[in-house]
Amino acid sequence: MSAPAFRRVLLKLSGEAFAGTGGSVDVDTTTVMAKEIAAVHADGVSVAVVVGGGNIWRGKPHEAAGMERATADYMGMLATVINALALQDSIERLGIPARTQTAIEMHQIAEPYIRRRALRHMEKGRVVIFAAGTGNPYFTTDTTAALRAVEMGAQAILKATKVDGVYSADPFKDPTATRFAHVDYLNVLQLGLEVMDNTALTLCMDNDIPIIVFDMNVPGNIRRVVMGDAIGTLVGDASLRAITAERV
Repeated sequence: MSAPAFRRVLLKLSGEAFAGTGGSVDVDTTTVMAKEIAAVHADGVSVAVVVGGGNIWRGKPHEAAGMERATADYMGMLATVINALALQDSIERLGIPARTQTAIEMHQIAEPYIRRRALRHMEKGRVVIFAAGTGNPYFTTDTTAALRAVEMGAQAILKATKVDGVYSADPFKDPTATRFAHVDYLNVLQLGLEVMDNTALTLCMDNDIPIIVFDMNVPGNIRRVVMGDAIGTLVGDASLRAITAERV
């Protein structure tokens, strides 16, 4: 059996990924995600996860009605904690140790985010789930994913989405949209492609962390990415293309 292309990854899951068809936090969907993570863990790959909260809370309508952006963002951070705890429970029911760390302290529920403690968990084979964003308003969970990937020494960010990669336009609206196999960080910024927000993308670019965008709805795709199968879109600069050519 071939060795994994990456030994440490950060998986970014949107809040919508938890919704499924059974409610804001769908038990079947959460179980499937846990099994996907377990398959990667079984290969000896160290996994960290950053979760969103959009399935529970969307701040924009409330901001439009006059709510302060900071208040809306803090409420979104709390929503991510609910998703993180649901995922942690699903992973642990599969016999894999997991820890949730939050950027906003809530000691009765989860550990506070401490970088060295998170690294130690990963060294011991535990899945670490990061919740509450960066702990600051005005920053997205995409930026959190980029920041935690740098701090954890992840070799790649795996961004699980509803589509099978990065397209030149919205494939649901434009039938002529084409999928990129590779795209440079700068091209993503120049073309305004929807991969991550500019802060997150710049942080990845400055630290040479590739982003692999792929369809999370296909069973086994997370493991395929980790093993180096050519699926999704690799976002990275020209030098990273050469480094990761055999991976993707």
